[in-house]
Amino acid sequence: MIRHPSPNFGPRRNGLRPDLVVIHFTEMRSAQAALDRLCDPAAEVSAHYLIGRDGQLWQLVDEPLRAWHAGAGAWQGRVDVNSRSIGIELDNDGQTPFSAPLMARLEALLSGILARWSIPPSGVIAHSDMAPARKIDPGPRFDWQRLARQGLALWPATTGDPDVPLKTSLDAIGYPDVAAALRLSAFRLRFRPGHTGPEDATDRARAEAVAACVLAEKW
Repeated sequence: MIRHPSPNFGPRRNGLRPDLVVIHFTEMRSAQAALDRLCDPAAEVSAHYLIGRDGQLWQLVDEPLRAWHAGAGAWQGRVDVNSRSIGIELDNDGQTPFSAPLMARLEALLSGILARWSIPPSGVIAHSDMAPARKIDPGPRFDWQRLARQGLALWPATTGDPDVPLKTSLDAIGYPDVAAALRLSAFRLRFRPGHTGPEDATDRARAEAVAACVLAEKW
């Protein structure tokens, strides 16, 4: 790991500590271009970590501090996601698969973060999850199931009840209260990538199964 401090950080507010990890893609031409932007005081953006396509890892902000990566949004009814999360930027253009070295490095990094801060798999979320009106990263090419197989993210192992209203399940999972179409799109980016069209029974069944996983973690 290379330490490359960014000036774009501050203290976590109101005594908050990390209970989320937010996954992003850089959507830039190279890791170096992303590194330059994340460390530019004029850009006023940062993340705790950046992982290159070749697996190189940079730490830009220390984990106990507040990086500026999430922006406006909410998760599980709480705002100021920056103060309660660790942000990881992935060197990817948003159109191509995430490289094997990048994913291997991400898995090792996540394993340590979740252990250090006692964050459950449900606390690993997409930028699009907490900001569905603004963001789509890490996008439909990101392999959430791969992370879930190692206990590093959430993916339902069974099918849920399609008769449970989608809103009920998305509320329980943690999606912010935005327009129904935006919530559905964000959910599909994560759990039904590539699917379009009106809400259907598969959406409701999968969302209810995810909500059940979140509830089971709380107990």
